[in-house]
Amino acid sequence: MNDQYYTREPQSASKPMPCEFEWRGMHLRFRTDAGVFSKGELDPGTRLLLDALPMLSGNVLDLGCGWGAIGVSIAKAMPETCVTMADVNLRALELAAVNARDNGVTCEIVESDGFAGLGTCMFDAVITNPPIRAGKQVIYKMFADAREHLCPGGALFLVIRKQQGAESCIRYLQSIGYEVEKLDRSGGYWVLRATPIGGNENV
Repeated sequence: MNDQYYTREPQSASKPMPCEFEWRGMHLRFRTDAGVFSKGELDPGTRLLLDALPMLSGNVLDLGCGWGAIGVSIAKAMPETCVTMADVNLRALELAAVNARDNGVTCEIVESDGFAGLGTCMFDAVITNPPIRAGKQVIYKMFADAREHLCPGGALFLVIRKQQGAESCIRYLQSIGYEVEKLDRSGGYWVLRATPIGGNENV
C-alpha cells in the first residue's frame, strides 16, 4: 500500500520525477518523488490557489508544503516575503529545500505536524492546500491554529474541493471567528481567504 503523503517517513521506494511550470512570468523547475503529494505535476487545486493569490509581503507560511510548489513560487515572485515551508513529511522537506535552492530562493524549512513545530511564530499569510485525506478533525485544527498564528491584518488562504466539503468548511471557519471570501471557483475547487474578524485578539 502506498504511503499517505502526510506520513513522517514514507516507506515507498524513491522514484524521483521532475516537474516544471510557469507562474507569473517565471519558469520554475522542481524535483518531486513518491510518498509526497502530487508527484510529477502541479495539481489543479494548488494551481488555482497560486493563481488566486494577491501580492503578499511579510512572513508567509506554506503549511503542508510538500515539495514546495507554493512556498518556492511565492519566494521567487514576491521578494517582499520571508517564506517558511512546513510539513510533517521528511522526504517532502528534503525536496522543498532542494527546490528552493535550485530556484534561487531562500526559505526556512521546518518539520511540523500542523503548527506543532512552529512555536510562537506569527505570519502575515498562511497558505495551504490541506491534506483532506487526513480527515476533517486534522484539517479543522490546522485552520483553528492558523488563527492564533496570524499577525494583525493577516489571512489564511486555502483551496478545497466543493465535493470534499467546501461549504461545511466555510461554515466552520465562520464559527471560529473568520470572515470568509471566495477568491475563485473553478473545476470543482474553491479558493478561500479567511481573515480573523476584528483582527487577531491573541496577538
